[in-house]
Amino acid sequence: MADLKERLLPLKPQSAINLRGTTCQASASGRQPFQGLDLSGLKKRGQGLRSWIRVDTSGTSQVIEVDKFTMMRRCDLPARDLRLLDPLFVYPSTILGREKAIVVNLEQIRCIITADEVLLLNSLDSYVLQYVVELQRRLTSGVGEVWQPEGPELNRRSCRNFDNVYGSPSPDYLPFEFRALEVALESACTFLDSQAAELEVEAYPLLDELTSKISTLNLERVRRLKSRLVALTRRVQKVRDEIEQLMDDDGDMAEMYLSEKKSRMECDQSMMGFRSNDGLSVSAPVSPVSSPPESRRLEKSLSMARSRHESTKSSESATESIEELEMLLEAYFVLIDSTLNKLTSLKEYIDDTEDFINIQLDNVRNQLIQFELLLTTATFVVAIFGVVTGIFGMNFSIPFFDDPGAFKWVLIITGVCGIIIFCAFVWFFKYRRLMPL
Repeated sequence: MADLKERLLPLKPQSAINLRGTTCQASASGRQPFQGLDLSGLKKRGQGLRSWIRVDTSGTSQVIEVDKFTMMRRCDLPARDLRLLDPLFVYPSTILGREKAIVVNLEQIRCIITADEVLLLNSLDSYVLQYVVELQRRLTSGVGEVWQPEGPELNRRSCRNFDNVYGSPSPDYLPFEFRALEVALESACTFLDSQAAELEVEAYPLLDELTSKISTLNLERVRRLKSRLVALTRRVQKVRDEIEQLMDDDGDMAEMYLSEKKSRMECDQSMMGFRSNDGLSVSAPVSPVSSPPESRRLEKSLSMARSRHESTKSSESATESIEELEMLLEAYFVLIDSTLNKLTSLKEYIDDTEDFINIQLDNVRNQLIQFELLLTTATFVVAIFGVVTGIFGMNFSIPFFDDPGAFKWVLIITGVCGIIIFCAFVWFFKYRRLMPL
């Protein structure tokens, strides 16, 4: 991996090294740095240059430096599509099919896929390097299986028999752009699935610990875990929705078949070359005076039959390509859907744990309320002794005070009355189901 980083990282330009040396020397001599240099021209020359990793159909990778406008002309992309690949901005996962390229923004994988090459922003991210290594391995291991459309034969019959030349591809191999898209989908789905697995490994023991011991520390850890779960679920849901949207739109899937569109363009160019070699002028109109009516009708019928035949062949080829891409997307849709199901199950487990904790807290709260109720009743019973004490503590004389056993009988009668009142309150609470039986 370190060798790959050194090979893919762009070399430091010699002008920057010389410029740094000049700056240091000027600072040491007391003179102002960059004196006499045209900084406006320097900024203009370095404006918009970015380092890209280019991987071609043979698996060869190289680092190129291209500005934004050159990349727009090279891939025929608008500026808003290139903005999706900017690492300074955070955009949701997106797969866009354009006329000559596929723009892929899946987690860390941000690339442009054409019929001949894959362009990635040069990055130190390990997942980007793994994507390049995996794509090179698949391209080099199956060089003979890479879908490379051969040039049409130099005759008129080659373009009419398009399906015979470019037969329906077997399920064992895919076009170059689909291979690159497959590696990007696999990398994104694997990355999200690994994050979901790590979250599961961390979540279940923490939730079990929380159910056994409810503490502030465990509740804070579960709160952070749930925040991570919500963020990861949102990212997985966006990738799933993007794949599902592509599968539901046949037009977008047909736009992503770049190799077929390129081969058709080459076929049309070769057909135009054949007509020019045969002396047929495409733009010059045919004079109605020089050609008899029968020949015009015959030519018109032949042209209509040829156009119907070519449209039928192109529609059949588009259907086959859509089915091929649909099977590819369906496989990774199932994978990302299983990851989403894992996260959904984990969220349901967290919700169940929260419900269980709330039930436990409600139970404790009910026990405290019951204890408070009993304590209030006991306080009321003890207050009866205070009432009796206040009555007998008044400053008046009665014959009952002269009896030696009067104090004992007052305590016994007051205690028995207090116990009876307390038992009556407890029975009333149980009768009204305010306390468990």
